[in-house]
Order: sequence, then structure tokens, then C-alpha cells
Amino acid sequence: MQEPLLRFDDVSKVYRNGVQGLSHVSFSVEAGEFVAVIGPSGAGKSTLLRSINRLQDITSGRVLIRGEDISRESGRKLRAMRAGIGMIFQNYNLVYRLSVMQNVLHGRLGYMSSWRGMLGLYSEEDREKAAALLEEIQMGDFLNARAADLSGGQKQRVGIARAFMQEPELLLCDEPIASLDPSSAKIIMDMLSAMTKRRHMACLVNLHQIDAAKTYAGRIIGLRRGTVVFDGPPEALTDAAVETIYGVPASELAMKECVS
Repeated sequence: MQEPLLRFDDVSKVYRNGVQGLSHVSFSVEAGEFVAVIGPSGAGKSTLLRSINRLQDITSGRVLIRGEDISRESGRKLRAMRAGIGMIFQNYNLVYRLSVMQNVLHGRLGYMSSWRGMLGLYSEEDREKAAALLEEIQMGDFLNARAADLSGGQKQRVGIARAFMQEPELLLCDEPIASLDPSSAKIIMDMLSAMTKRRHMACLVNLHQIDAAKTYAGRIIGLRRGTVVFDGPPEALTDAAVETIYGVPASELAMKECVS
């Protein structure tokens, strides 16, 4: 039986101050799945995502990528495994003094030697690939623009292109629309959905917006206090399930979202 692309095997994370970030989390993700992770602030969503590519070390359990435990790798092997995992951040994580093209090309650094990366010695093939990605996200006219001069939605598009430059098997998105207005948020989610489908790429995205999770995800994982309390298709996310995840009635939660 083939191993899933990603598998959490009884994963827990306890921080030095004693806070339980994750508690005995187990689930798997197959290639091509688009999975939304929802839950209140402090539920462990970011901890879960960052445990996958080792931006956050776990306390116990295993995080398996194609059957290999990334939580115990180091050095060259860890670098190679990370290269297959793209990440998109809420705050974009761009180098603002550099051009859009240079930021997108940074997605190839995991495949280059340190000295070639430091000198920016990208191949012509990589440059052509970056230009094609910028066309795909409708940013072809901004190739030489400084990242600092872009709007929030444009910055996130560049972050998407940079992640796709890695040609990852798995894409992690940590609150990718939290800082955007509704119109820009829809554009970003439409792009993520379409681009991952075209490439049969697995995507795990943390979201505060329940409606967005229901609209775009084929599967939703609900976290509460570091524990998985829901795992199923969008249609199974009933008001009762929402209350289990957030600890408040779904109607009250909807009012809070409208106000915010």
C-alpha cells in the first residue's frame, strides 16, 4: 500500500512555557488534496503547518513525507525534503528591496549550491519559468518592479509564484488572506485553487474564514486547543461541528466575522 504524501502520526508539541501547541494529532493528506485547517486563535493551526517543514520542531510523534520522517532529518536530507514543500505566509515574507522577478527566483534556492544562490546565478530556464509564472498570476507587467511598491494582494501573488517556483509536491499556506480585503482575498484563493488543481498538488491552508474553507476546500480539519475535533468534507461542517471547533454557537461566530 502506497504511503500518503503527508502523515501526522500522534504528533504533540509542548512549548518551553508549558503551553500545549498540538496534542496527539494524527491525519494524512494525499496528493492533489486541498485541505483547509480552521479553528480559533491559539488552536494550533500555525504550529501544525510549521511542523511539516520544520520551521517548528515537534515534541513527540512523527511527521512523514512519503513515508520519511522529516521531524528527525537534518543537513542535506532535510534541505532536500524542504525543497519539495512550498510555503505562503500571511505577511508575504518578500525581500522588499529586490524586484518581483528576483523574489520569485528565490524559490529555486533550495535546489542550488549556497555560493550560486548568494551570487544569484540562476539558469536561463529558471528565469523563463519565473516569467511564465508571473504571467500566470497576471503580474507579467511587474517583473522589474520593486516588491516594496506593490499592494498587499500583489505581494501575496508574488509569494504564490515564489512557492510554485519550487515545484513542490505539497503547498502550505499560513493564513494567506488574513491581511487582505475581500476582493483581493477571493483573487488569491481562486489562484491557489486553480494552480494546485492544474498541477495535482496537495495544499494545506490555514483559514480564519469558515465560508472560504467551505468554498475552496475538499476537506476541512478543525482544531481546538491543539486537538483535531473535526475532519471531513465541507458539507459535514454543520453548526454543531462549528460550535465544537470554536466553542461558541455558529450564529454568534458569524456575527463576529461580520463585525471584524
